[in-house]
Amino acid sequence: MVTYIARRLATGLVLAVLVTLITFLLLSTSFDRVTAAVLGPAATPELIGPMKARLGLDRPVLVQYFDWLGHVVRGDFGTSYFTSEDVVHAVTGRLGVTLSIILVALLISVVVSVALGVLSAVRGGVADRVAQGLSLTGHLVPGLLIAIGLVFLLAINLKLLPATGYTPFAENPGQWAATIAIPVIVLVVNGIANMTAQIRGSMIDELRKDYVRTLRSRGIPTRSVVYRHALRNAAGPALTVLSLEFLQMFGAALIIENVFALPGFGSYAFNASLQGDVPIIMGITLFSILLVVSLNLVADLVNGWLNPKARVH
Repeated sequence: MVTYIARRLATGLVLAVLVTLITFLLLSTSFDRVTAAVLGPAATPELIGPMKARLGLDRPVLVQYFDWLGHVVRGDFGTSYFTSEDVVHAVTGRLGVTLSIILVALLISVVVSVALGVLSAVRGGVADRVAQGLSLTGHLVPGLLIAIGLVFLLAINLKLLPATGYTPFAENPGQWAATIAIPVIVLVVNGIANMTAQIRGSMIDELRKDYVRTLRSRGIPTRSVVYRHALRNAAGPALTVLSLEFLQMFGAALIIENVFALPGFGSYAFNASLQGDVPIIMGITLFSILLVVSLNLVADLVNGWLNPKARVH
């Protein structure tokens, strides 16, 4: 297990170097535009050269990249070209907004999906048709259309929830819940669509296996067979979907946060990309890679704990 973890981490580090290198090479094609953006309306050819040298963007691209990588290894991720804000502080300071939305949406999605998936697999009939109908609806209806419909209904017509803005939880928990309600619903609809189908399919497969028939023949209650045995074994594939769903929601935050004017990680990444804020873009890229690698590793370890057959050595 230790060897497996070390191997996965080493692979993740190699991946991080390759992706950040490619990202930096792509960004290097717009260094002149970035320098002009930093100078603002006063940018002239005479000023762009000195500012580019001041930012260190006039050096060979590979020299710049490995200089950045060396600073990262020492814990220095640089500062924003436009706000002089430390990259780590800028990213982590906005991450709480995004995570508060994603984690709430993920929790609701898991609870509803497990309930619908298990009910659909065990009882079939109407419950199965309802679960499949909800899953199909979630896949067919675009999230942006759902967001617009909810804003029109809940914010404009009924005036129950704010259409935009964000209130920190520490400041006002009730207002915080109101400001994230519509974004959470948008993410939950898609989350339920993805996870319900997976849980339903995994549960149907498990309930058809010989060990389930053996347990039932021994007089073990159906509830115990379903939840203590079948659901635990079906949790492995569902856990993989859960980790992918987290990453999908993380990516969807880029659109959701811009639609609802939320000061989170996604909107910050979007604005940094438009500005060409190289240190921020590189920091966000590296963080995203490490997040994906860490999440997949955790999912594998939990899957191994739930299902000994899936363990790696």
